[in-house]
Amino acid sequence: MVIDGQQRVLKLTLGALAELEQDLGTGSLVELVQRFEGGGFSSADVLALIRAGLRGGGAEQAVDLMQAEIVGGPLAAARVAAELLARAFMLPESQ
Repeated sequence: MVIDGQQRVLKLTLGALAELEQDLGTGSLVELVQRFEGGGFSSADVLALIRAGLRGGGAEQAVDLMQAEIVGGPLAAARVAAELLARAFMLPESQ
């Protein structure tokens, strides 16, 4: 994802997921997944997921997402957030 002209790595680690639950005040991440699947997510949900993904991806400093320019705009950000959630719950491929 490109934020403010910089390519950023996003990843939802277990720690990032735990922080995400706290930040959003959801009872479980399943509730958040259901909101995304049903289209009932908010822009705050999207920002929280991207913020958690940045932390999990190793961002050393916080990015001010309220002022950030995200390539592709809000729709691209929502797609990335949904993909982060989906990947966090995918079973690893058998090797």
